[in-house]
Amino acid sequence: VQLQASGGGLVQAGGSLRLSCAASGSSLDTWYIGWFRQAPGKEREGISWITSADGVTDYVDSVRGRFTISVDSVLNTVYLQMNSLKDEDTAVYYCAAANPWTIVQKFEAYEYEFWGQGTQVTVSS
Repeated sequence: VQLQASGGGLVQAGGSLRLSCAASGSSLDTWYIGWFRQAPGKEREGISWITSADGVTDYVDSVRGRFTISVDSVLNTVYLQMNSLKDEDTAVYYCAAANPWTIVQKFEAYEYEFWGQGTQVTVSS
């Protein structure tokens, strides 16, 4: 599966952005899709994931209630709607795909085999 992330940009604190992760080469229904982010000088952090086949989702506490992950099976695209953005959300955001038969730690980057290129999100106060 090939992944293409897009939708990043510059936004003021309190604003919103929607990231997209378009997949090709395979149906998203066969993968766990995760969103990760990496701020300067920090490790890559898993923030949300979705099982495209049945829509199960989860979030880390720092984004829960502000971010929403969703999937459009027709477009084979996963979205990350980000609301109430804060300075600390500034990072490069990545989407990734993991094998649903082997994944255990769903927020860990090492579980994910395929990665899209990053998209920069910058939140200004």
